[in-house]
Amino acid sequence: MTITYDCTEDTGREVGLSSAAGALRAGRLVVTPTDTLYGIAADAFDPDAVTLLLSAKRRGPDMPVPVLVGSWETIDGLVVSTPATARDLIRAFWPGGLSLIVHQAPSLNWNLGHTQGTVMLRMPLHPVAIELLREVGPLAVSSANVSGQPPATTVAEAREQLGDSVAVYLDGGPCSVGQPSTIVDLTGPAPRIVREGAVSAERVGEVLNTDAASLRG
Repeated sequence: MTITYDCTEDTGREVGLSSAAGALRAGRLVVTPTDTLYGIAADAFDPDAVTLLLSAKRRGPDMPVPVLVGSWETIDGLVVSTPATARDLIRAFWPGGLSLIVHQAPSLNWNLGHTQGTVMLRMPLHPVAIELLREVGPLAVSSANVSGQPPATTVAEAREQLGDSVAVYLDGGPCSVGQPSTIVDLTGPAPRIVREGAVSAERVGEVLNTDAASLRG
């Protein structure tokens, strides 16, 4: 049975987070608020759960699922090495609306799609998401919508699209940003913005001492 919990008040938040953690550990899907948009989440280390996530969104493994983390330190266990550029961007924008594409650690036992040995990581600026991540660990999280449809900024919009494919919906109210994260690819010879969203190229350029136009190129 699908349940929605009101996480804007203490009791609903406590019960909802407990129910969501149990669902994720059982291989089921959860919708959680983040600072940018609502996300549909699965245990990042459960390939079957990630497959369910892709199925709920009606998309294939050619669009790999990003991973959300609950702390800065978590990234060190997920990557081959943490580039200086990544550390600079993490200090400036995490938690927040910036996602980083980096080379993943080859020992990781997960299947997020056709990643070519990379992973996209972000730490969201939302208390409900952070509590959930710190309880269950890294989560595979994509925007809570059917592929090709508008992303959800409220739990009602997420539930309208995803319905009973999700076990638990956590309602944290409307998302404060309402647009996707900015994605910076750090796997090439120079940082490159793949998608400009919540954080402008100019702000990224200031941190990296790089012209915004070169980041967009």
